[in-house]
Amino acid sequence: MDKCVRAIVSILVIFFPIPSYPSSLYPRGDLIVSDDLSTVFHSTHSPSPTTYFEVRRPIPTPKSKPCSTLVLQHSFAYTYNSPPVTSTYSPPSHCPFHLSPSVIILEWSASCSGRQFDRIFGLWLAGVELLRSCTAEPRPTGIAWSVRKDVTRYASLFSKPQTLAVYLGNIVDQTYTGVYHVNVFFHFYFDHHSRTSPGFDSPADLIIPISKTLPLNDGLWFQIQNGSDLQGKEVAVPRNAYRGLIEVYVSFHSNDEFWYTNPPNSYISDNNLTGIAGNGPFREVTVRLDSDVVGAIWPFTVIYTGGINPLLWRPISAIGSFDLPSYDIEITPFLGNILDGKKHSFEFGVTDALDVWFIDANLHLWLDSRSDSTEGSLIEYEAPGFSYSLISDFRGLDGTFDTSANRRVSAIGWLKSSYGNFTTHFFQNFDYSNKMKFEGNGSIQEVNQSIYYNHGTHTKNQSSVLYSEHVFQSFPLYLYTGTSNQVNDSYLSIVNVTLGFNWDWKYFVGQSGLSVGTLRNLQTGEGIMHVKGNLVTSGVASTQQDYRFESTDGCYFRIVSSSNYTIHYDESGGRCSKSSWIRSLGFLSPRLLPLKGRMNI
Repeated sequence: MDKCVRAIVSILVIFFPIPSYPSSLYPRGDLIVSDDLSTVFHSTHSPSPTTYFEVRRPIPTPKSKPCSTLVLQHSFAYTYNSPPVTSTYSPPSHCPFHLSPSVIILEWSASCSGRQFDRIFGLWLAGVELLRSCTAEPRPTGIAWSVRKDVTRYASLFSKPQTLAVYLGNIVDQTYTGVYHVNVFFHFYFDHHSRTSPGFDSPADLIIPISKTLPLNDGLWFQIQNGSDLQGKEVAVPRNAYRGLIEVYVSFHSNDEFWYTNPPNSYISDNNLTGIAGNGPFREVTVRLDSDVVGAIWPFTVIYTGGINPLLWRPISAIGSFDLPSYDIEITPFLGNILDGKKHSFEFGVTDALDVWFIDANLHLWLDSRSDSTEGSLIEYEAPGFSYSLISDFRGLDGTFDTSANRRVSAIGWLKSSYGNFTTHFFQNFDYSNKMKFEGNGSIQEVNQSIYYNHGTHTKNQSSVLYSEHVFQSFPLYLYTGTSNQVNDSYLSIVNVTLGFNWDWKYFVGQSGLSVGTLRNLQTGEGIMHVKGNLVTSGVASTQQDYRFESTDGCYFRIVSSSNYTIHYDESGGRCSKSSWIRSLGFLSPRLLPLKGRMNI
């Protein structure tokens, strides 16, 4: 933390200590910063817009100039419960679409001024979601931010006219004045020296949206409202599909925005608490094909721009907040069961969910152009329910809760196509731990959570490996929140948060060869704020981030810190040593692979 910020926090803690009576226990997601506070810092500077950003690796692109097109320009004022804003995308006439684009980039550029909450939004092309994101919270002098996302995997959508839809549910009135002014671009790069041939590593030939359809008065996502709620649709898969993958978009809101902080229901009932979100801190998203679980998602804990302490995310936004991650689940082993030309059910559920989760998906399909049909069968399938453990020890409002869970999914299937006969193995292994503590008569909450996700896909014929992917991810989270001096709807909040997104991968695809890499992305933030109602009336906060990406395809690092809208340190570059990525070849030890159906690569 910046020395000045640390000193101020220390003084405030001395004069406003954490009391021995219950107060507001949990993080808040409906906070906005007062106009006076957002202009007080560095008021001697000219009133120019502040640029917010999420730290990401720049997208690698060819050296050639992109062929760009503006597909949407709109100001989102009062759009809550209104139909999505739509426009027509057409392949730009000045682009050489007789070639396949080597890289396609979606650019979202926005600005806003005034006062406004953070707003979740989605962008769909032909019903296929391309981006799930959160708006930045503005200030009176204005803000601007942009999101650049590689959408090359959706290349099959861009060859003909499609409907682009954006839902951003915003409210504008006398209090909340922020209007989001948005431009959406597509940038196409055509590398004449690069040719994408059909195969397992090419973009899918067909993408079928598993989402709601227009017209409607909200987003195209399904809304999961409780643990027994299943939402989805029926889809017919072409008979000549030889590979299938479900890409799932997930975001959590309202009572489950901070699901990882929710205490067990016994804590709530024994203390006669009301208005507290419960069901414990564990959530699992399941993906079902004809009622069978074909994969699971234990989601990354995205913190939106108004979450926990809004001052933390100005101008450095939380990991994943501007570009929420999507999650891939390979269904190739199951294709043999659904190549009959009939419709089959794809559904999503969330274990112990509270209102509300927004979920939809894209079904990516690779089609055999040399055959009218493929055939196959499921050889082996295991998807036992997750194991779960809760150890509770509390008296009154103080105590500890130790929650753990694990799950595995494994499927092996055989398929015959013009590529020959091949076998695909998809597996998932999950481990979860959440240690929660309440102190100070419930006025202090501490959460230490870890999610480990190990998954892979291996496709091979009798003589060679056609495609192999092995990924290990970990999502560490530490959160300390303390509240004091609660009088009516006013209180003081102290926050300390550490958020990590770690990713190790190893890919092998036929002629493309081997690709390995690692990502270490860590944020820490500390702050204190005075809140009245849902308005942050005073406070200080600082955020630091260390981002390091190393792979066979290049390296990138960025180390940055800020406090109160001001960047104090920012260093970035692309240097890396060859030995750094060679070492990552060994990160996938044999013990991480499932015992059954193991394939060597």
